[in-house]
Amino acid sequence: MKNILLLGATGSIGDSVLSVIKQNSDSLNLYGIAAGKNTEKAAAIIKNFSPKNIFIEDIAAYDLISSSFPNQNILNSDQELLDLISDNKVDIVVSAIVGFAGLKASLMAVNAGKIVLIANKESIVAAGDILMPLAKAKGAQIIPIDSEHNAIFQCLPADKSTTDVSKIIITASGGPFLDIPLSKLNNISPKDALKHPNWEMGSKISIDSATLVNKCLELIEARYLFDLNEKLFDLVIHPQSIIHSIVTYIDGSSISQMSNPNMEVPIANALSDIRKVPIAFKELDFSNLKLSFQEFPSDRSKLENLAREICNTGGSSGLVFNAANEIAVESFLNNQLKFSQIYDVIYRTFDLIPLSNPQDIETLNELNNEARIEAKKVIKSIT
Repeated sequence: MKNILLLGATGSIGDSVLSVIKQNSDSLNLYGIAAGKNTEKAAAIIKNFSPKNIFIEDIAAYDLISSSFPNQNILNSDQELLDLISDNKVDIVVSAIVGFAGLKASLMAVNAGKIVLIANKESIVAAGDILMPLAKAKGAQIIPIDSEHNAIFQCLPADKSTTDVSKIIITASGGPFLDIPLSKLNNISPKDALKHPNWEMGSKISIDSATLVNKCLELIEARYLFDLNEKLFDLVIHPQSIIHSIVTYIDGSSISQMSNPNMEVPIANALSDIRKVPIAFKELDFSNLKLSFQEFPSDRSKLENLAREICNTGGSSGLVFNAANEIAVESFLNNQLKFSQIYDVIYRTFDLIPLSNPQDIETLNELNNEARIEAKKVIKSIT
């Protein structure tokens, strides 16, 4: 029986992880969860799965859950979270807290030398220069559960060597505005941008998919996860979201991972060891399967070029990119910013913040706050 600690239990990734655990209750146990303000959903998870430990960061939510479940072990402090993550009974930590907010817990899990299933790409984008060397030093194993990175993970050799890799293609669906030029997206509403054609996701990642910022975050994440030069990665639009990544080797062979768009597939794979973790899934209909590919849109080349620059620069560059995007997306969802202005906030904030090489979480937090303040100033100046 594997004990799972699920950080970000009330989000969309949390839903998929819980579904996989439920389908494999004979081998997977929800040992603990971490949740934010969504007390209704947290309460439902506690009732349905009876996790032994519940960490609630928001104090009002903590008070409500504590009073509702007086016999449960309800935690709130950073030290309690660290103790829970470090618990010897925890076999796997799933890091699925959205955005930069998930970095603290990701660092705790890596520092504890755990097997970390990471869906929080922002942790790696913002702190890859700290997180990846720490994982190596502590013997932690980071397994990606983003569909694209997990696909690469599956297509690599058993020892995960990248020595013979010639090229890696990361696919993107193109989002809800496929084939619509950026110049015609100025007055897009949040409601329209949230309508992803293939995936059911949270609001932040849905907007990132619509802007294609998500694919640039994934490029930066892949550079760190697989320790490869950004030139070995290509971003390609694949509207069907069936092929999630393709790895081409120096002998000319290309290996892809295929599945219908369902986050339970990469999660089940990441939870597998010698034996695969079974789930209910929709089979691919190969007799009627039609796959198409096209170039990453040229009107988003500035965005892609910035992501590639960040891959080569490292340091705080990814943190600034991520912070500016998070603030811009939040403002767009609150109808304070136009869709096309999300890009302006990213570019202008990135140009305004001096880059550095932070070495600890305290400095990362300070720089993150600084970048967010600057991004808000940029938004005020353009709206």
